[in-house]
Amino acid sequence: MGYYIGCDLGGTNLRAAIVNSQTGEVSDLTIVPTLAREGHEEVLLRMIDLFEDLIAKSVFKKEDIEGIGIGIPGMMDVERGFTTFITNLPGHWINVPVGPFITERVGIPTFILNDVRAITWGELKFGAGRGCKSMVMYAIGTGIGGGVVINNQLVLGNSGQAGEIGHMTVEPGGTLCNCGNRGCLEQYASGPAIRSAALKVIAHGGTSILGELVDFDLNKMTPEVVFNAALKGDVAAQDIYEKAGYYLGLAISNSIVHLEPERIVVGGGIAQAGEVLFTPMRRAIRDRVFLIPMEQIQIVPAELGNNAGVIGTSMWAENMVHRKLTLN
Repeated sequence: MGYYIGCDLGGTNLRAAIVNSQTGEVSDLTIVPTLAREGHEEVLLRMIDLFEDLIAKSVFKKEDIEGIGIGIPGMMDVERGFTTFITNLPGHWINVPVGPFITERVGIPTFILNDVRAITWGELKFGAGRGCKSMVMYAIGTGIGGGVVINNQLVLGNSGQAGEIGHMTVEPGGTLCNCGNRGCLEQYASGPAIRSAALKVIAHGGTSILGELVDFDLNKMTPEVVFNAALKGDVAAQDIYEKAGYYLGLAISNSIVHLEPERIVVGGGIAQAGEVLFTPMRRAIRDRVFLIPMEQIQIVPAELGNNAGVIGTSMWAENMVHRKLTLN
């Protein structure tokens, strides 16, 4: 029975836990501030302290921990364990040897993976993807990330960046995205997209309770407020989620036609809207997929919640440790 540490590197917090690779059980979850403004070296040293403390307070010895996995919100060289560019962290972590640095100082093999690819891997192993060989993950939150699994293998592509489904074009010539493209899914179905649409409704003075729900303080507007308004029957709020679901369904239709996976898994904070989002999403898929037998494809919500990252990164470490043992 193997035990691995899984860690999420977030802009605000570092989350780490010890995970049982046989059951997916998470123990000793610990959360500390990232303090990313101090630079990558300080963050890595804080991460080392986190791992050492995590082991020390647990029932395990260091030799019981077979590997460490770290989920990172950016681009990286997975094989070398180097980050190449992280958009939202100070200094952008260009060519930072995260894996080798941690491995050398903690004495446990350490591996890195994009954070949403890690969530994909976790859902495959112990979540909504259990028992299937092919799946596509859509994680909808502040951004939209994803991952693709084919024949039980995580698809990383030639440079390790495959799975950036949030930047699939769903509206040619549409809204400019931070990535430089126009019409990306992220601009139509993410949390900020939903919030932006609500602010437009208020600005235009339409008949809606959205403004009242935040006392006309636009800083209080969130996707959850829009969701609550939709549940109350607010037509403008319902239209916002209708549009988000439509574009999400458009993207998922493309994934289905391209890959014909066994399962589509939809997670992230925005997916908590449930049928308010899923009903228009399913309608858009039905309107677009004809050549693929849809009765053989399941579209399901993610299951692992906040533990998806630590489970996924730990299981990625297990995967890499076993792969290296096989190669040797």
